[in-house]
Amino acid sequence: MSAHAPTTTWHKSSYSNGERACVEVAEGPVTAVRDTQNRQAGHLSFSATEWKAFLDEVRADRL
Repeated sequence: MSAHAPTTTWHKSSYSNGERACVEVAEGPVTAVRDTQNRQAGHLSFSATEWKAFLDEVRADRL
């Protein structure tokens, strides 16, 4: 994980279910993820390589 702040605007993740379990994502050189219900708690940041690996695993579990 990186400590860098996101360089783009936040948007709701397409993986959010539209109810209470929502996360927001800011994509760019660093991808940041935060809890929509607890924005003040901060965010987690991931390098492009880390984020791609995470998405690959999520997609593999959905098949």
